[in-house]
Amino acid sequence: MQEIIISIMNQFGYLGILLLIMIENVFPPIPSEIILCFGGFMTTTTNLTVLGVIIASTIGSVLGAIILYFIGKILNKERLIKIVSGKIGKILCLKKKDIEMADQWFDTKGAKTVFICRFIPIVRSLISIPAGMSEMPFPKFIILTTLGTAIWNTVLTILGSIMGENWTKVVQIIEEYSSITLIVLIILFIVGIGYFYYKRTKKK
Repeated sequence: MQEIIISIMNQFGYLGILLLIMIENVFPPIPSEIILCFGGFMTTTTNLTVLGVIIASTIGSVLGAIILYFIGKILNKERLIKIVSGKIGKILCLKKKDIEMADQWFDTKGAKTVFICRFIPIVRSLISIPAGMSEMPFPKFIILTTLGTAIWNTVLTILGSIMGENWTKVVQIIEEYSSITLIVLIILFIVGIGYFYYKRTKKK
């Protein structure tokens, strides 16, 4: 994967960075830290500039986020309610009220969530889907997404530029951070499911 990413960036420069980051947002397993850190390193050996890499990567991030946002709009609240009203809802123990509560929560906390999640590996891309599902105003979504991704892209690009040939060390640190984040998210998910079923059982 890393060799393919580096090859594309070497061949296509800014355009390669933009396309790779856009794809990374739609398919999170593609590591953005490699793209950004190597992009930073390239500014020390090619005609690419730090600002150019930041701009290209941010445009790519926003385009990818827009795709997921509209996927979320297609899977809107009404469609989810229809889904949970059937057999799937019974299997998952979900009701219309649960979807409405989740949607209401995102309406009140969504802005902070979209911005903060841009700094969290894995969910930084996927957060665009619930934003679309809750019908967050598109201009607001674009502003928050642009600000969050611009900061993330700037930090990693500058670190790659500073580290030079040792840019892979930054990638290793980010990968460790991503692994810890994934473990924490899994634990929180399990705890959340447990709490959800506890409350549901208690009501009965």
